[in-house]
Amino acid sequence: MADGPESVAAIKERAAIKAAIKREYQKQVLNPYRHGSGEGGALFDPALQRFMSMRATQYDFFRPTPKTSLIGTFLIVVPIIGYGLLLKRDKDQFEKKIRTGQVAYADREFKFY
Repeated sequence: MADGPESVAAIKERAAIKAAIKREYQKQVLNPYRHGSGEGGALFDPALQRFMSMRATQYDFFRPTPKTSLIGTFLIVVPIIGYGLLLKRDKDQFEKKIRTGQVAYADREFKFY
């Protein structure tokens, strides 16, 4: 590593920030007077709130692009059409076997009695 001391300092700084956040969280969770003041319930986490707000409004900010159109096509349209073609091919092969007499009437699963 070329920038050893700077990266070590950055690691220590991030660890200090993380420890401070952890201490604040523990302080709020373990506060015995929190429920007495009417502020009971879950703790407010700004990062979690941002994430929940993003998930709730992601469709409001969606813009279709060629990439998203291709992804939608390959994840939705192609499998449905592919499965339909697979079913049609199997049905056509089975019908061809029935019409050419390769499958006896007694061996068919769906028949009229």
